[in-house]
Amino acid sequence: MTPGAERMTEAMRSLEAAFLIGVDGVTEIWLVRHADCYQDMSDGANPALSSLGRRQAELLAKRLRELKPAAVYSSPYRRSLETARAITDDVRVDERLIEMKMELSDDGGLDFKEVPATTIERMSAAINDIASAHRGERVIVVAHGAAMVMYLTHVLRLEPGQLRMLPYYTSVSVVRVLGERQIVGSLGDTAHLE
Repeated sequence: MTPGAERMTEAMRSLEAAFLIGVDGVTEIWLVRHADCYQDMSDGANPALSSLGRRQAELLAKRLRELKPAAVYSSPYRRSLETARAITDDVRVDERLIEMKMELSDDGGLDFKEVPATTIERMSAAINDIASAHRGERVIVVAHGAAMVMYLTHVLRLEPGQLRMLPYYTSVSVVRVLGERQIVGSLGDTAHLE
């Protein structure tokens, strides 16, 4: 290897380590939005997965089983639990992974009742506890779109409202955690649905 190529390789390895790639002890959190529950929805309070959602969950499960995750965590909401249980029967429920509190407004929009700071605080606490319990392992966390966006916004060090994305059903966003450090590895991956 030439000296220039060797220095470039060293520089790239250093950059990867700064983003927690290939670093011992890093916990990889696969943050997953639950599958669809809105197509043909009959129960608005705590809906089950739709037929489309069950198919999405099956495709997600096929992808994730090959990874052999150390654990699967879920929000207690039915749509998240059903998505997580497609992956494994051994699902750990964490109440902090719930969706942001919101109401449907008269004009058909969503009116958020929980402030971003509260959502970020509870989601961060849940992820920190999960990462601490599974150091150096890969863990699946099934949660909800708005709560995930608030958490990811925080990890990316953006102001709430600055991450302009809506995670699609069963999309995967990866966060790598080592101690206090958290790095986003990917956002909204839906390759399993293709």
